[in-house]
Amino acid sequence: MVFEANFSILYSDTLVPDVFIFEYMPSLESDFIKVYIYCLFLSKYKKKPSTEMIAKKLELRTDRVKDALMRLEDLGLISRTADGDTIIINDIKEKEIKKVYRAKNTSTPEEAELSVARSKKRSKFISSINNAFFQGVMSPSWYTDIDAWFDKYGFEEDVMYALFKHCYDHKGLSRQYITKVADNWYSKNIRNSFDLDKYSIEAQKIKDIRGMIMKKLRKPGSLTEYEDAYVEKWVSEYKFDAAMIEQALRRTTSAHTPSFNYINKILTDWYEKGYKTKEDVLAAESTAKAPKRARSNAGKDAAIPQKGNFEQRKYDDDYFDKLYKEV
Repeated sequence: MVFEANFSILYSDTLVPDVFIFEYMPSLESDFIKVYIYCLFLSKYKKKPSTEMIAKKLELRTDRVKDALMRLEDLGLISRTADGDTIIINDIKEKEIKKVYRAKNTSTPEEAELSVARSKKRSKFISSINNAFFQGVMSPSWYTDIDAWFDKYGFEEDVMYALFKHCYDHKGLSRQYITKVADNWYSKNIRNSFDLDKYSIEAQKIKDIRGMIMKKLRKPGSLTEYEDAYVEKWVSEYKFDAAMIEQALRRTTSAHTPSFNYINKILTDWYEKGYKTKEDVLAAESTAKAPKRARSNAGKDAAIPQKGNFEQRKYDDDYFDKLYKEV
């Protein structure tokens, strides 16, 4: 007895895992999502279309489809055989399950008890993250990621919550962006709320000075990554305030091609000389000009005056009488 099914494409469905929608789709470009869904569709019918055929069907450039396949492979959504002819759609559900459920090593009863207590506390905190930023539908893999970040960075709960809020308010909750911000905070020795408050004050100062610089230099748009690094160095390392940096900006009026590199040379010179405030710079410049003024005044005193520099000749009445008779 043989059973056969004959379904028209009109009645068939292509299933897209919710894990893909939640974990991968937000960070993928729209063209790459089209390619992935089309690959899911083709895999049901065991088709072997070429890259050019996919491009024509999806109305994309061939190089765009190649970029999409490379990106999907990097994310582990697909894989290819050694010859590159066959594309395999990976089971991302199984991948996520393996991330959540790991084989555990044996531990002592004391370690197990401590681990259980810590796990309960962290689980409760991570649930608050879920409700605050994921509307209660956070993927299970996030639990293991957040737990790993606690161990890696040593953040207190307040800092971890602030990390998610910062990322949520700025560029979104992608793992790559959260890790980047967390690495930056860790490099700044942020561990607790006191460290974070101190960093926030300094970050606001950098932001204000950045705005002042852009306004003074009439620079449109935003600063480059390298220009931002200069500003951070002047504020965080050199400890210069806005007045000090503005004093350096004034020096750019005499430069033919003023740049951040030129400003940095001025501020670095002041830092190496031990100047801390605008007043230190002005005092040093005034002291440097004093000998020049003294030499200039001495030169004026030594010069022969052009008025009153000879003795007036005196004439008596006999001289005028004699001069009159001769005439």
